[in-house]
Amino acid sequence: MPEPAEKTCRSCGRRIEWRAKWAKNWDEVAYCSDACRRRKVTRVDRDLESSILRLLDARAASSSICPSDAARDLLPDDEAWRELMEPARRAARRLVARGEVEITQGGSVVDPSTAKGPIRIRRPRH
Repeated sequence: MPEPAEKTCRSCGRRIEWRAKWAKNWDEVAYCSDACRRRKVTRVDRDLESSILRLLDARAASSSICPSDAARDLLPDDEAWRELMEPARRAARRLVARGEVEITQGGSVVDPSTAKGPIRIRRPRH
């Protein structure tokens, strides 16, 4: 059987690992888990994507941002921005899947599906 096409989850932006139980309906698989299927992509998720792109546009082409910058952009005067950290990371991973940004650690591009710890977001370098 040929290797199935690589996919990313619509909700979290991580790579969807192929499972034998999905062999018959791989083309319809859109989410990596039941949790992502329930969560989907909300208005806040889209707002975070827009914030990331807007913040990057406002900086030098060689600059990067932290996901917390996007979270603080949406909730600037409140400690509630911390609750948006994982949604901001998910937004960054979705943007990576669309080829709009890269995720880095220590200045090197990393796989967004496996990156752990602090990350930075930047425009792709060609």
